[in-house]
Amino acid sequence: MVFSKKPLQFIIAALVAFFPLISIANPTGDSTHVAVEATHEVASKSHEAHGETANLSEEQKADLERKAYIKHHLMDSHDFTLFTYGGEEHPTHVGFPLPVILWDGGLHVFSSSKFEHGEAVAESNGNYYKINHHDGLVYKTDADGNFTEDAKGHVTNAKPIDFSITKNIFMILVVGLILFMVFAGLGKSYKKNGSIAKGAGRFFEPIILYIRDDIAIPNIGEKHYKKYMSFLLTIFFFIWFLNMFGLTPLGVNITGNLAITASLALITYLITTFTAKKDYWGHIFWMPGVPVPMKFILAPIELLGTIIKPFSLMIRLYANMVAGHIVLMSLIALMYTFNSPIGSPLSFFLAFVLSLLEILVALLQAYIFTMLAALYFGAAVEEHHHDEHHEAAHH
Repeated sequence: MVFSKKPLQFIIAALVAFFPLISIANPTGDSTHVAVEATHEVASKSHEAHGETANLSEEQKADLERKAYIKHHLMDSHDFTLFTYGGEEHPTHVGFPLPVILWDGGLHVFSSSKFEHGEAVAESNGNYYKINHHDGLVYKTDADGNFTEDAKGHVTNAKPIDFSITKNIFMILVVGLILFMVFAGLGKSYKKNGSIAKGAGRFFEPIILYIRDDIAIPNIGEKHYKKYMSFLLTIFFFIWFLNMFGLTPLGVNITGNLAITASLALITYLITTFTAKKDYWGHIFWMPGVPVPMKFILAPIELLGTIIKPFSLMIRLYANMVAGHIVLMSLIALMYTFNSPIGSPLSFFLAFVLSLLEILVALLQAYIFTMLAALYFGAAVEEHHHDEHHEAAHH
């Protein structure tokens, strides 16, 4: 029996497109977290709007619960829950615990299973800790797990320094291991097969060549591009793989975490700063071809620009990935809101089309981050011989 390639390719593409829908429709955290958080939201909203005795309508409660699901989906967690079944009264969680590492007057290491998915108090060396449902952070409590709050509703309990291996950190380690295995294998295949890629390397080789020939060399130059290639390749595949994992039923939202994107932007800024040539700093602090009074005005502006560039890298990646998740989840929520033979299929179709777009965005954001990093590196090592000739001719 012979299968046509085109229908097969369409089926594979459709399955890939369904991954984000499965991930977002099925909350990776347990439903108890979301139910408790929605209850708090409802109570808070009732108190603010109508007083303690007033109740919100069922539609308002449902809206707050959907918002709680979206907020919970974007949060990190101390355990890796693949899916939950059995309802809110008797939920069954399928996943595995992760190590909790706290510093609170000493090192505290224990399994996240002690938290029982955020519902129990964990005891370690005489201290008690519990996860707060609103922010997902670990706080020091009493034996009953009570939280104290200020007038604005912020938790005032002591917060230990948290070095835990959370779900996001676990997936970063997994992606790092995958990258190491894939490209170590690609390097070995070059040696064994006379510089010819084999296996998965055949797929990645054209991408590597594209990054070298169309991103690194044009923006950095033939003379300096090699010392930046390892970082550019790493950052491209790292972001791409993390974005793609975020669209799978695993439900991770790593590049939608501001701390992650800030770290990537900071590394880019440090590399740019410490590898920059004197011409780069000369154009910042004493711009050639400009009247002296203007140089004192432009210097702080140019210096501020070096900080704004990595900040834009951080915000761009973070905002695009978070916005995609929120819009996709909102469209899925509309399916339950409409609950009609017309509105629900329409919402599903829009969510399906957007999930296809998200797959493209996952690759596009990795490309944009890599391209801009190469531009910054190129500006740092660019040599401006023409400026000296220009000033001599001007005088």
